[in-house]
Amino acid sequence: MKFLENRVPPILILVGCGGGMWVLSGKSLDWPHSFLPTALVFSFFAIGAFFCVSGLVSFKLARTTVNPMTPEKASALVDSGMYRVSRNPMYVGFGFFLLAWSVYLESLLTVIGIVVFVLYMNRFQIKPEERALKQLFGEEFTHYCASVRRWL
Repeated sequence: MKFLENRVPPILILVGCGGGMWVLSGKSLDWPHSFLPTALVFSFFAIGAFFCVSGLVSFKLARTTVNPMTPEKASALVDSGMYRVSRNPMYVGFGFFLLAWSVYLESLLTVIGIVVFVLYMNRFQIKPEERALKQLFGEEFTHYCASVRRWL
């Protein structure tokens, strides 16, 4: 299944998993009526947005490509900002978006979508990215991987 590696934009995987979660929930898109689910939805979404924006800012400050489809075009190894906490903060942010969506849908079955997202991203997006970054940055990237977790 190498043909899937770095071929599908991560945002499409996010949307696909979100759509699958909605189907699994069997729900219409009514807003939760109680305070706790509403507060959790907004909290998880805000955390996800923080991770995504922090990751984008770090890439922009390093003046390197933000495009996850072409990791071989990276001009700098970003290991500052949110990248000191996670090697993939934007994907962590997407995971929090899916968690917010799961709480919104109020169905335990929707957790399957989060698991599918993480498994897919690990295999078909992150591993190919890491291979490309290892080729570009060698020992520096190896050291970075040893000191910072892939997700959290």
